[in-house]
Amino acid sequence: MIGIKTIREQTSIVREALKARNMTAPIDEILESDIKRRALLVEVENGRAERKEAGKAIGKAKNESERIELIARQRSGADQLDELESQLKNIDSSLNQLLLEIPNLPHPDLPSGGEENAEVILVGNGIDNEELFSAPKSIEDFTPELASSMPHWDIGRSYGYIDFERGVKVSGSPFYMLRSDGARMQRALINWMLDLHHESGFEEVYPPFLVRTDPLVGTGQLPKFSDNLFGIENSDLWLVPTAEVPITNMYRDEILDHTQLPIRHSAYTACFRREQFSAGREVRGIKRGYQFDKVEMVVFTRESESWEMLEVLLQNALDVVRKLGLRYRVLRLASGDIGFSASMTYDIEIWSPGSGEWLEVSSVSNFTDFQARRAGLRYRTEDGTVKHLHTLNGSGLGIPRTFAAILEQNVLPDGRVRIPTVLQPYLRNQEYLLPVKSV
Repeated sequence: MIGIKTIREQTSIVREALKARNMTAPIDEILESDIKRRALLVEVENGRAERKEAGKAIGKAKNESERIELIARQRSGADQLDELESQLKNIDSSLNQLLLEIPNLPHPDLPSGGEENAEVILVGNGIDNEELFSAPKSIEDFTPELASSMPHWDIGRSYGYIDFERGVKVSGSPFYMLRSDGARMQRALINWMLDLHHESGFEEVYPPFLVRTDPLVGTGQLPKFSDNLFGIENSDLWLVPTAEVPITNMYRDEILDHTQLPIRHSAYTACFRREQFSAGREVRGIKRGYQFDKVEMVVFTRESESWEMLEVLLQNALDVVRKLGLRYRVLRLASGDIGFSASMTYDIEIWSPGSGEWLEVSSVSNFTDFQARRAGLRYRTEDGTVKHLHTLNGSGLGIPRTFAAILEQNVLPDGRVRIPTVLQPYLRNQEYLLPVKSV
């Protein structure tokens, strides 16, 4: 949430930020409501002061008749004050709902434009971790040669790792089942990623997969993106779209001490999103779905450390990709393409040689104090001042697309799929995925 003071005092900056995001928001309505609220607040505060003085006067009344007259005046003033307080409560509620429609301010260093204007800031060959270049390049400047003409959906179906037909049978499209070494690879990826983040200082959390409405408002999914979520009928519960939601809200309405910061958590959850699908190659296989697994990293820190922490978080996510030996690139998203709550976002994409495209496996974002204001995330500084935290998060990584890229980048001419070295201990030291004997 953007503070009303920022909108009031830096209106032109907020308008320019909305323009950079290609978004509209009720700025004029917010400013008008703010003027009314401040005027009403003066009346309410005056009424409360008069009530207090009236109480003192009643206690000092010289006789009963004067006391009765003062009480009558106090009651009349109390009725007026009650009405004013009711109006203030209503306008506060209305203003708060309007503020929830304002996205975070994009960082001024972001490139302008949409998805096609992202900057490629790093490209690497994960096989030997060699960075192919680090200077900003066009988004189309680096396209690896196809290592395989077979996409992951054909590899998975041919060798029994992915069972699309039976997934659709029990849950409909676009669900699938993983079988045998396919299922074991999925579990290995989750466990290895959590272990790797633990070694990097992230405390692991296993959160609920259902959350109430307030946490979704806190992280920015609600009220704007309700159509993308799965709600539980006749309840205040929703399926989590990402572990970011329950983890970010762990400390909501609390005041942490500065000595506790930064706090780093990692978490695995299944994720549920009501995505829109169309027919075609771009949605085939396990690249997109209503349900997918993901390991998430969430950081709570001070304002002075959040931008440095964004770079640390990016390196943590890249460490996962590099250790898996995958070809990758890092994009800094343009102002019109970052998420509603983000101020800056890096996307990590890995190469899918089977379908000839880049697949996003991680978004690493700094939300500044945007989520903290919505969720009441605060800390007490060394001098006792209470301030809002800065929150960051990054996927570490999304599992289905990572699995798809491993299949496509590691398939051999004889059909075997080489298991990345770091995962082999999680698969009883197997070197290759084995075909399912009976499918």
